[in-house]
Formats: sequence, structure tokens, C-alpha cells
Amino acid sequence: MSLLPLRVAAQRVLSRASSSLSNRVVDTDSCGIPRRPTWSVNELLSSYPVPSLAPHTLKHLHDLSALIPPEENTPEYEKLKTGLEELIRLVEAVKVVDTEGVPVFGRADPGRPAEADTVDATAHEGGRSLLTHAARTHNGFYVVDADKPQ
Repeated sequence: MSLLPLRVAAQRVLSRASSSLSNRVVDTDSCGIPRRPTWSVNELLSSYPVPSLAPHTLKHLHDLSALIPPEENTPEYEKLKTGLEELIRLVEAVKVVDTEGVPVFGRADPGRPAEADTVDATAHEGGRSLLTHAARTHNGFYVVDADKPQ
């Protein structure tokens, strides 16, 4: 599956959307917050081409996640395939967003309070302590029995 045509279409849509948004007057409240949404995810995605997910790719994804795929040409199969294609379309749309100049907040941010790292460390330790309640673990990971024989 080639994603190049999807990226090209996405870049066209984003440039078209940004130019139409910059020329439009938006009704805002006293804080400058728009009173109505200025754009819609569904509207944006409707202008992108729908990717095609090959049956062998869907089967491979099920194999990787140790799940049993639905039979081809069943309503469950078509619903799953359509849902995954929509997710792929959304991911590709997000990938073309220009984040140049957008500040990044996180561990590498020098302006982040020191106590935030303490909270993260505590949460991490709390996650490890939850392993003591698991029925089966191996090397610090949960062991989950798959519904599909290997």
C-alpha cells in the first residue's frame, strides 16, 4: 500500500484549509475563543483519499496481535477493515501537520517543574508494583494467554 498519494492529497487539503481559514472572519467571545467550531475532523478527512488495506495485511495484523481474524466477506470483516482504513487515513492526516515552531512540553522541557518528574517516577513504580497482582509474569512483564494457538 503506497501512502505517497495520500500525503500529497493531505498537503493540498491542509494548504487549502489554512488559506480559507485565514480569510474567514470568526465570531469569538470576549476571550477570543470561537463561539462555534472553525473546522471539523470529519470534514477534513472526507477530502482525503481512503487507503486500501489488503486482506493479507489484515491477517498479518491479527497474527501479530495473536487474534483470530474474521472470515473474509463477512459483515464483521468489512466493519473491521473499514475501521482500520479510517484510522490509517487519520494517522496519515496527522503526519502531514506542520508542527514547526510549536513548543514541546515534557521531560526535556527546562520550564517543567521538578515535582512533575517525581510524579512520573511514582506512577512508574506504581505500575511495577501492580505486577505483584498478576497471575503470571516473566521478566517484569505481564504474561497473557492468547486465544489463538501459536
